[in-house]
Amino acid sequence: MIPEIEQQSPQDIKTFQEAKLKDALYYLSKHSPYYQRLFKSHQIEISEIQTLEDLTQIPTTSKEDLQRFNDDFICVPKHKIIDYSTTSGTLGQPVSFALTDTDLERLAYNEAISFACAGVKSEDIIQLMTTMDRRFMAGLAYFLGARKLGAAIIRVGAGVPELQWDSILKFKPTYLIAVPSFLIKLIDHAKRHKIPLNDSGIKGVICIGEPIRNSDFSLNTLGAAIQKDWNIDLFSTYASTEMSTAFTECEAQQGGHHHPELIIVELLDAHNQPVADGQVGELTITTLGVEAMPLLRFKTGDMLQAHPSKCSCGRTTVRLGPVVGRKQQMIKYKGTTLYPQAVINVLASFEAIEAFVIEISSSDLETDELLLHIAAQTPTDTFKQEIQDHLKAKLRVIPTIEFCDSATIKRIQQSETGHKAVLVIDRRI
Repeated sequence: MIPEIEQQSPQDIKTFQEAKLKDALYYLSKHSPYYQRLFKSHQIEISEIQTLEDLTQIPTTSKEDLQRFNDDFICVPKHKIIDYSTTSGTLGQPVSFALTDTDLERLAYNEAISFACAGVKSEDIIQLMTTMDRRFMAGLAYFLGARKLGAAIIRVGAGVPELQWDSILKFKPTYLIAVPSFLIKLIDHAKRHKIPLNDSGIKGVICIGEPIRNSDFSLNTLGAAIQKDWNIDLFSTYASTEMSTAFTECEAQQGGHHHPELIIVELLDAHNQPVADGQVGELTITTLGVEAMPLLRFKTGDMLQAHPSKCSCGRTTVRLGPVVGRKQQMIKYKGTTLYPQAVINVLASFEAIEAFVIEISSSDLETDELLLHIAAQTPTDTFKQEIQDHLKAKLRVIPTIEFCDSATIKRIQQSETGHKAVLVIDRRI
């Protein structure tokens, strides 16, 4: 189930997207209060935007714009809206997204072809280990996509390893949709209760919310820890509520495939200009075919790299590499640029580390400071030196480390967010 456009030449894909872009600009100029103001205030004649390169003439849209003018992005009358979703609020206040029936059909198509990309077929059974409630778009998208593909889906929801295994053993799903770190809990439960992991019938997992690969597509510490005990395929998928589109790995597992019929992608530098080939940039997207709340040049805040070479699966579309970090969380530490995820990957390789929080702050000289709060089984100076040596070898930096107990780290996490435990606290914002 590979859409024809995803096997065309790069030039044919570009020509196709430029035609779709003109349709999108016309739609926004007629129906979007926000973009009508934007075009007028910047004296933009949409008829002059003919190519993808011309997009740089249009200002970008930020998460703050969505927060301040949320309702002005809606392009349809209220009676046409049949679902409301809400973003996770990773870097600020959550934003509401309205969807029409057409948008839900588009969402279903997106996830169906994304599942197919990972090798899921209509005869497969998928176990959904994430919520569909709380206005969460992803859970709804997975459900709709499975129906569109013709696969069965078991809606177990998040958490509770015992319940997950009960469903796995009873219904025999072939694929899971899960947060990777939760798979570790499933593995531990199976070991304690003598459940044969590799006889469970699970072929693969669509991994959401956390990275499982390094920038070279090799498994990171978390991914390797899963596959060490469980012989299953792991597929990365990257998506967001704002995009209503997913970038999912195929069986080659060399980055998430772009669906050009659904979205235009740009990777931009700090000046909102395209980065050079092979360079990391901020993913900036223009949605195609969205009816209620289409977005034009929306900056996601995610930093990643594009891979344009043809994939062994036959798709010629651009592949997006693992997210290396959030733009607002970029750290300039003692002359080195890095992102918290790189630190997380290093700390996750130590089995003796029970919990941690990365704290970013500004010094009196307005330079970035990095403090690691770590709960460890052996909080000794020797172990601290071992961690610092490993950080220096991998990242060329030696952050300050403060040992504390797990309860203290939990209090730090909860006091900062009030609900969801976090690994990174950025006090510069």
